[in-house]
Order: sequence, then C-alpha cells, then structure tokens
Amino acid sequence: MSGVVVTNPPKADAGDVEALAGYGVATLGEAMGRTGLLGPGIRPVQQGVRVAGTAVTVLSWPGDNLMIHAAVEQCGEGDVLVVTTTSPSTDGLFGELFATALKRRGVRGVVINAGIRDTRELREMGFAAWSRAVSAQGTVKATGGSVNVPIAVDGRVIRPGDVIVADDDGVVVVPRGRAGQVAAACEAREKKEAATRAAFVAGQLGLDRYGLRDRLRELGVTYQSYEAYSAGERP
Repeated sequence: MSGVVVTNPPKADAGDVEALAGYGVATLGEAMGRTGLLGPGIRPVQQGVRVAGTAVTVLSWPGDNLMIHAAVEQCGEGDVLVVTTTSPSTDGLFGELFATALKRRGVRGVVINAGIRDTRELREMGFAAWSRAVSAQGTVKATGGSVNVPIAVDGRVIRPGDVIVADDDGVVVVPRGRAGQVAAACEAREKKEAATRAAFVAGQLGLDRYGLRDRLRELGVTYQSYEAYSAGERP
C-alpha cells in the first residue's frame, strides 16, 4: 500500500474551535440536525474530559502504526489526531509513548478507530483518548498509508482541519467550513434548553411544554385507571 503525507492543510478558525469547545457532543450533534456523530463504539478511556481541536487524519494498515509516527510530525498546537485503518482492527496501535510525543507538540487528544493501550498511563499524564477498543496487542511498522487525507469512521467523513469535539458521550466532527455557523446554532439551542430547564424546575411537564398530549391522541394512546385495566376493560 503506497500513500501520501499532505502537509499544511487548511484548518478551522481557532476562535470557532474554542467556541465549539464550550458545547457538549450531544448539543453539537443536535445543532447539526443529528449529524456529525461518530458511532457509539468510539469510547473514552477517561471520564469528565472534553477536548476540541482540529483534525490531523491518519489512514493506517491494520496492526501497523507506521503512519502514526509520520503523523506526529504534522501535528501542532490545538490539533486532535484521528486514526482509522483500511479494514477493521482492534490491535493497540497507540500508547503512552505516542501520547508523550504528541503532548509535547500541543496536541489535545487522540481519536482512534482501532485499539489503544497504556490507558492507565494516559489517564495519569492527562492525555485524552477515545478508541474503538482497548488492547495490549502490539503492532508493526511495515506498511505505507496516508496522513491528512479524508478518512471515514462509522460512515462519517473526517477531513483534515475539521473540528473534532469529544467528551464522555462520544465524538463529533464539525466540517471546518461550518464551524462558525454550528457554534451559533449551539448558542441558540443552549438558550432554548435553559428556558426549558427553568420550566421543568418550576414543575411544567414535557407533555405540555412540547404539546405532546395532542400527539398521543393522534396516535391513539389513551389513559385508563389501573382498576379498569386490571379488569380487562379496553377503550
């Protein structure tokens, strides 16, 4: 497998990245019309951490981390390394030594659609990581691949320079050209949710706030006392 290392791709505006960092993955996905989310199989190795940064993408051969070494050189302050393989792999492609090199370069975290190892060390050093699997299985450095090319994870295309936001709920990708627009949509959504939260605190029900009683009637859902239901009565 031959490949290419693309240098200096365009990135999302740093101000937009920081704005998006203020919102959770769930909010971002909803603000984009329930899109952009990577699948639920990509999970954090730590809890209580959110990162946001620009993607440096890696396409590797299964069980081979050569191209991650090549990608380290292309990483800089505020980046998030995103790795996938040409076919499914759970081998431990990434560990503490990679994290040490990336942390030195200002990288905010890694998202890997394969295996990760040294998870205790990663937590202790404060390097955030999300992965498909945790595996101690080692790898080789024998096959070419690519860096900073479009890749796909769970059917979601990630391009170099896109914004990656990851937290306890998972990972979302925001296309770099839409970063500012999505940040504005998140702000509007948060204001709306704040009003709803206040209404719930005051005792209002979602059935009434969202007008769902009419929906229930339209769907033929009825209310019946326990006694009537237990007696076999049906509306």
